Amino acid sequence: MSDMWNYRPGVYDDDSLNIVDFDVEATDGSIGTVDEAQHEVGSRYIVVDTGPWIFGSKHVLPAGTVDRIDPQQRKVYLARTKAQIKDAPKYDKDTYRDAPYRDELGGYYGRTGGTL
Repeated sequence: MSDMWNYRPGVYDDDSLNIVDFDVEATDGSIGTVDEAQHEVGSRYIVVDTGPWIFGSKHVLPAGTVDRIDPQQRKVYLARTKAQIKDAPKYDKDTYRDAPYRDELGGYYGRTGGTL
């Protein structure tokens, strides 16, 4: 994937669309809801609150992992499995915006591939 921190063309073209609270679907089922969405070009990501699925944890997903967004159904579809998300570098509320964490996360998701 050439640009992990931006949405692919056609995935998120409406900057006025607020995807916070949208349901999130991995390739193999529901994983939670969007808790936060960062839309700064080159630094785009979503934070997913997995609720009871992974004991109430949160996960940062680079925009490049998003396959599509359905505003009518209020869903974000990812190009990753539940296991790939669960095994990703852990979210830390104090460091998830820092460059070293982003580098680690981008490297992990770049290696896990997907259907993009």
